[in-house]
Amino acid sequence: MYFFVDESGHTGTNLFDENQPILNYGVLSAKTNLDVLAAPKVRAARKKLGVKRLHANEIGFGGLVQIVDELAEIQKKYNPTFDLYRVAKPDHAIICFFDQVFDQGMNPAVGWIGYWTPMRYVYLGKLAFLFDDDLARRAWEARIQINDAKAESELKSICGELLGRVHVLPDERSRQVIGDTLRWAKDHPEKIHYNCKSKKEVLTITPNIIGFQFVMHGIAGRTKNPDHAKRIVVDRQSQFNKAQKALAEFYDGARDVPWLVGPGLPEMDLSNIPRAPLSFVAGTDSVGLELVDVYLWLFKQIMDEKRLPPELSPIVNPQLRRGITDEISINALNSKWSKIIQDLPDPTEEQLAKAKEMTDLDEARRQNAIRK
Repeated sequence: MYFFVDESGHTGTNLFDENQPILNYGVLSAKTNLDVLAAPKVRAARKKLGVKRLHANEIGFGGLVQIVDELAEIQKKYNPTFDLYRVAKPDHAIICFFDQVFDQGMNPAVGWIGYWTPMRYVYLGKLAFLFDDDLARRAWEARIQINDAKAESELKSICGELLGRVHVLPDERSRQVIGDTLRWAKDHPEKIHYNCKSKKEVLTITPNIIGFQFVMHGIAGRTKNPDHAKRIVVDRQSQFNKAQKALAEFYDGARDVPWLVGPGLPEMDLSNIPRAPLSFVAGTDSVGLELVDVYLWLFKQIMDEKRLPPELSPIVNPQLRRGITDEISINALNSKWSKIIQDLPDPTEEQLAKAKEMTDLDEARRQNAIRK
């Protein structure tokens, strides 16, 4: 299979651009090489519009309607599939804060159950409720601050402000655990290892690379075999291609490692990560990248609740039936995990007794750590 990867909404480390709150990755896959086989129809479409490249943001709905026959023929003949992966950038700042401050391996005020089971998403949702945009922005700036002293000072201040808001949480247990966690981090900021240590490390935690993890797992899910990806073409850009390449190589080298997390949490399976190296190509040199740009722009309009011209149905509707859309955001995580937790079967008396035994042990350990 052949894969073509493009992104939109790129703002680098600036997560709070009101005009681009979402980073979108689009992946177009096909069993044939679109760069070669779809080229004649794409050239005809360019000629019809009088452009050197199909860039949907420039030609808009009007231009796409004019070339819908060419695009529909490519869709029908080569049957490509479009997948969309999204990262809500302001939410990413809060998720990063949670992943560092509430990491039970660094913060002993966090219970094992509260971090290594689906309960982590319950606490993440409640913590997110305490943030406003300004505090999220400060948390992110501290996260990418390379100077340890400055980052730790800001982390203390942020935890202090959040502690002043914990009382608004509706249940006592959340107030207790989240309050204890923030208090310990405020008192021991140097032990949280909150900030990045280099500009290179900063790149690895940006939405661009978090979203690219989605892309790699999505490709693995499409192929079901690490050798079935013949070529993976990624839009060339200077800032993140090296980090994308490093991520792909890490996944390739770790495909046989068992990535167990915790009970009830998804296991990361790298066994089908494609062996094909990434090919970084300029958008002007790849027909496949031109086509994924079109689909990405169209589906961004759909996600933004824009009304599409009905003439574009032949290229949009097939993807609505078989394409995958996934998202990293507080709302998406809350929706997914609240449903999973609510649908759990009622435990037996024996299971309840065992759970109480485990939670009592975990709470005793937590309380002991707080008192030290």
